[in-house]
Amino acid sequence: MSEDTRRRGPRAVTVLFLVTLLALVVPGCRIAGGGTAEDVPPPVTASPQKKNAKPSGRRPGVVNIETEQDLRGTRAAGTGVVLTAAGLVLTNNHVIRGATKIKGTDTDNRRTYTAQVVGYDRAGDIAVIRLEGATRLKAAAFASASGVRVGDPVTAVGNAGGEGGKPRVVTGEVTALEQSVTARDDSSGTTEQLSGLLETDAPIKPGDSGGPLLNTDGKVIGINTAASAGPSRGADENKNHRGYAIPSDRALDVARQIQRGEASVTVHIGPTAMLGVKVRSNRNSRGAVVAEVVPGSPAEAARIPVGAAIVTFDGRGVDSPTTLTTLMLAHHPGDIVQLEWTTAQGAAVSATIRLAEGPPQ
Repeated sequence: MSEDTRRRGPRAVTVLFLVTLLALVVPGCRIAGGGTAEDVPPPVTASPQKKNAKPSGRRPGVVNIETEQDLRGTRAAGTGVVLTAAGLVLTNNHVIRGATKIKGTDTDNRRTYTAQVVGYDRAGDIAVIRLEGATRLKAAAFASASGVRVGDPVTAVGNAGGEGGKPRVVTGEVTALEQSVTARDDSSGTTEQLSGLLETDAPIKPGDSGGPLLNTDGKVIGINTAASAGPSRGADENKNHRGYAIPSDRALDVARQIQRGEASVTVHIGPTAMLGVKVRSNRNSRGAVVAEVVPGSPAEAARIPVGAAIVTFDGRGVDSPTTLTTLMLAHHPGDIVQLEWTTAQGAAVSATIRLAEGPPQ
């Protein structure tokens, strides 16, 4: 990489460098199994940092999130921030990506709830989930990140290590603004590009994804998302570490769009449709090549073979796995679509398929 991921610097970075998303993924393991007047995310208030003030020890409404990912044979852990008393929770999309079951434990009342996905933004790495049956939760307070400056003290709170229980609290400073990074998802090996991030030396860890970055007033100014390297221990814990957070203003803008039910090219609302294939790029021709077919899925019922190249989906051309995913996200479970593919032998085949419900993307 042309940029040192551990270099100090308050400037904006235009070269993308590699960091790791902070959802904690454990392979081969399992864990036990409509809007109201309250369902309005809190407003962002202007709250400039107090210079030379100590980081806040206050902990806002924080949720420990656990997910099962049956299609991958894994479980994952992350963090969320309570938006409303009625159980809306803001987190990272990569925390709930691929989840077949989601549980959230409110760390204030210590109750565990089954959670459902309200919507998510794949490009911005933001998701909103709802804790079913939750009432009278303590919502976090938010402040605008527009007043944040390099050197401001901050506190990060989260489910570090995926251990649950009392949230872990770490402190540091804002080390740079408007950072751009390439973030790797260790669960899938995929990468995504994120920009406009706050950078901090607070030693956030896997499991902290989706948790709050607080100013000295205890208000959320960012959503912790990624880190450049594992922190060292003891007195040098902050020395080489760089963590990255999505600014509160942007996160809340997406959360409000999701709460209003406004889908877009990147924002998906409600349950996710599933075809039931894992695909890879087609190096020799167009389309997305089927690498695996999920048992019991619509793809299996339609007899789509491994090695086939999907070339159209619902009348739209497919030139890559990314295009296929984008087209899928415009649909919902139960939708009927026309699919065309070519076999490894070159035969053209088409079928009408009813999409099933699958995990969020």
